[in-house]
Amino acid sequence: MEIRNFTDIKSLLFNNQTVKQTILKNIFWLATTDGISKVAKLVLFIYIARILGAAEYGKFSFALAFVSLFIIFFDFGLPQITTREFAREKEKEKELPAIFSLKILLGLGTLLLVLISSFFITPDSIIQKVIWILAFSFFIEGLSEIIIAFFRARQKMEYESFIRNLGSLVFVGIGFFALFYFPSILNLSYGYLSGTLIALIFALILFWLKVQKPSFNWDKSVWQKYLSISWPLGLIALVTAIYNQIDSVMMGYMGQITQVGWYNAAYRIVWPTLIPASLISVSLFPVLSRYFKESKEKLQKIWSYQIETMILLAIPLMTGGVVLGPKIIGFLYNPSFAPSILAFQILIIMVGIIFMYNAFYQVLVAADQQKKIFWAVLSGAIINVILNLIWIPKYSLYGAAFSTVIAHLLIFFFLFKFTLKFTPIKPFNLKFLLNIITIFFSNAIMYLIIIQPQVYNLPVLFSIFVGIAAYFAAIFIFKYVIKYFTYHYSLKI
Repeated sequence: MEIRNFTDIKSLLFNNQTVKQTILKNIFWLATTDGISKVAKLVLFIYIARILGAAEYGKFSFALAFVSLFIIFFDFGLPQITTREFAREKEKEKELPAIFSLKILLGLGTLLLVLISSFFITPDSIIQKVIWILAFSFFIEGLSEIIIAFFRARQKMEYESFIRNLGSLVFVGIGFFALFYFPSILNLSYGYLSGTLIALIFALILFWLKVQKPSFNWDKSVWQKYLSISWPLGLIALVTAIYNQIDSVMMGYMGQITQVGWYNAAYRIVWPTLIPASLISVSLFPVLSRYFKESKEKLQKIWSYQIETMILLAIPLMTGGVVLGPKIIGFLYNPSFAPSILAFQILIIMVGIIFMYNAFYQVLVAADQQKKIFWAVLSGAIINVILNLIWIPKYSLYGAAFSTVIAHLLIFFFLFKFTLKFTPIKPFNLKFLLNIITIFFSNAIMYLIIIQPQVYNLPVLFSIFVGIAAYFAAIFIFKYVIKYFTYHYSLKI
């Protein structure tokens, strides 16, 4: 599309015109969301750790991890299924009021369950109160997610960006105010609640203005239909929460609160590196869902683009994270967080694994294979809990980190196997092989450059920049060489 004036820019960013333009538009808005929302939250959590210390940060992280274990009951897979069903058939949008009502019932039941459970997980009254406040925040956030799912189905990710950014900025603003004037984990939890509440109010207003007046519908047949489809994703959310959060909960329950603080200091800066994977996956999912019904050839093309992009990003991320891990932790935290270094180096491997299996996860959902995903994720959760029970008492946060990596490797294995068996996707061809060779050679060049003292001893942000520049320069050169030989020797790729 040619850009001639402001109207063209507005059309490019707010109107769905072609498949490619819509994907790029959605990636832009989701990148804006992650750039503002997640980065702002990351900065806040770093300051929480630095100002309150590892022990208090550990208490807040423990409460957040515990509430996250109940995510299945807040969510039950409904947002993703709503997006998929509405993207396939627009007439199903009339079922949204019933889905919204169902979410309210699920949320209220979950609030009661969290309240009762909090008395058994910790005797600390402050942590209990934080758990209650965060649980109510999750309930409110779950209602916003249904509205966001509706906009995703219409591929209007700009609305999602507005909703998420507003909530995050309110939370971060109140969080910093509390840190500097009334520092306590209780006040931070009130900030979290305020952000989710304002985001929900804004989402409802936006839905009213752009679609229709929000309404409720207590249609049990719609509830039954969607729950029968979404329950595998709901259980996946449960086991996902288990292998993501159970390590912090178990360490906290064992009295290792300070270790929870160190562990989550590393975890908190590892997760934002998944932003690119999230952007690509969310933007491509509606397209994958549609092409699964319409065109297997287009489905393969979009999926191949996704997996190659994920590997392109994952390999240097793992290498750079392991090499520069000590500098990254030293830059963000004070010396008391030195135990977080090894945990970060282990967990960055986990992130790379998630990058690479994300494309398999997405296409299985698009292919209505949620149950297969459930078994894959369940296997990871079980092995994670078993290894945590063995390794946390001996190795504390490092045992938890290793357990998580092994769990994700197992999930990757099953997702790969199920994709080959239950979808038309064919992962391997000559082009894919050449791209992988290019990535690994480029990664090796990057590694050899960043370990040089002249680069490694630079300020950490400069070291990262040099590594990124070296990697993509090598990618460009190798791609050019492959293209040259393809053209001159008539190779079919």
